[in-house]
Amino acid sequence: MLASGSQDGTIRLWEIATLQTAKNQSDGNGTVNALGDDLLDAFEASLADPTEGEEGGREISLKRHIITIKSKEHEEPKNMPITFDALLVGHEAGVTSLAWAPAVSKSGSSLPTLLSSSTDSSLILWSPSQILRSASSNDVTAGSIWINRQRFGDVGGQRLGGFVSGLWARTTRGGEVIGWGWNGGCRRWRSSQTTGSNVDLVHWEEVGAITGHNGPVKDLDWSPAGEYILSVGQPVSMVLFLRLPLVAGVWHELARPQVHGYDLVGASWLGPWSFASVADEKVARIFEAPSGFVETIQKLGVRGIVQSIEKRPVAAHVPPLGLSNKAVSEMPAQSDSLRLDRRPLEGELALTTLWPETEKVFGHGYESITIASSNSRDLLATACKATSPQHAVVRVYSMSTYQPFGSPLGGHSLTVTRIAFSPDDRYIVTVSRDRTWRSFERRDDGYFPITADKSHARIIWDCAWSCEGDVFATASRDKTVKIWSPRDGSTSWPSLTTLKFAEAATAVAFCSLDAARRLLAVGLETGEIAIYANQIVAPGGWDIVASISIGVAHVDQIHRLAWHTTYESTEKYLASCSEDGSLKILKVQC
Repeated sequence: MLASGSQDGTIRLWEIATLQTAKNQSDGNGTVNALGDDLLDAFEASLADPTEGEEGGREISLKRHIITIKSKEHEEPKNMPITFDALLVGHEAGVTSLAWAPAVSKSGSSLPTLLSSSTDSSLILWSPSQILRSASSNDVTAGSIWINRQRFGDVGGQRLGGFVSGLWARTTRGGEVIGWGWNGGCRRWRSSQTTGSNVDLVHWEEVGAITGHNGPVKDLDWSPAGEYILSVGQPVSMVLFLRLPLVAGVWHELARPQVHGYDLVGASWLGPWSFASVADEKVARIFEAPSGFVETIQKLGVRGIVQSIEKRPVAAHVPPLGLSNKAVSEMPAQSDSLRLDRRPLEGELALTTLWPETEKVFGHGYESITIASSNSRDLLATACKATSPQHAVVRVYSMSTYQPFGSPLGGHSLTVTRIAFSPDDRYIVTVSRDRTWRSFERRDDGYFPITADKSHARIIWDCAWSCEGDVFATASRDKTVKIWSPRDGSTSWPSLTTLKFAEAATAVAFCSLDAARRLLAVGLETGEIAIYANQIVAPGGWDIVASISIGVAHVDQIHRLAWHTTYESTEKYLASCSEDGSLKILKVQC
């Protein structure tokens, strides 16, 4: 049996058999029939017959077509008759893939089952009906018609392009069906019955599948207490991951707070239940967690989570042709089956885990490029793409009023690539494409410039403060990372040391081990991560202690690094995101 799918949404089944060899077939004159390319051309022409049927489609032909198969292994060619057997109609859009279920019984007693996927966001299982099956035939497809046994996915519509493909999997728990879509999300359904049983009694249930980003991951940020991590990817997706306490060491995608019309480029937490994000647009958006998310967190038993849900909206949705997540007072109908005692599935993540948008912050004249929040979470700083000093500024906003805090921080001539607050929020350091870094000091009514430096020879990609606030680092395309020491009352901050690499440095992050030691992680353009150690009393001495190679870390440019101290004092988590589309969390034993 051969199955073929089409963009018209139909599936055709063709029966292929074997006749006697062409050598034994002859016409009335004793000559051998020439069944070759000419007959194959005629067969293809018959499939393209333009005769219109009653509903505007082509008429179905039941004519048997014979082709000759020639093989080097066999001297005599074989005649193969091909006959149209069945037309399967069930999809509302083009069929993207077909897959036969793998054999499960040597006796052949199990029914053949065909899996089809479509851009209408559905998967269908097809098999012959047993009602019309001939009792005297050993062929399970003889005397039967093909019916739709099971349908998975979404009914109607072509949400997010539907499914690209589907496949079968056999596990110790039974048969499984997996489908994945244009947006990169996978969905998985598992059969609750053992193989070889009656198909009519099979029960299917959706289970968890691989989730995450479908493109480059541009930014990440740990929640204030480190319970979960927020990552920003392209195209247009934001993902929140949570470590489930019931399953040690396992992280799962818990929500997609924002799915935007523009590519997202950055995000920063403003508290345990709110964050700000920037995209390829001129505004920054503020989001608050809905009560549905808080309930899920509490049900999953995350440590230290105590929060009232009375005054929070239940969920959020995006209006047609809109970009803002609007709060709703009732849970969407698609979430009626959502259980709070497990992580959300792919379909639930895409529909029911949005966070409502509470505020917009304006000010920039061009598309945003980076964002940072103060350690006290009361200030938010943003920067945009710029080709002139007029727009190469950092704007700081008060989160209590959502109004500018002081004047814009100027001085750069090209795009500001990263903003970093010191641990006590006294200083702000900014780095730029103009190869300079600049520092600003906080006073009563804003931040004011202190000093600047142009020691790097190429673009400066990243900067970070140490947890103690006595040093900060800058990472540049010139293949160096420089360690700097701030000086109170001085307009010149010296460089303590320079770390050199074989490739461009694109990300840096500090971590304190104890009162005497600390670590510095450096991400490279090739995907490697280098970890250096330092004695706090000697801030200029840094020794490499570990190098995480390509493949174990990433295989493309690293965009961001962030440390998190775990509940175990001897363990640290290092999160990294990359152009290769992955977010990785490494456990570092100290």
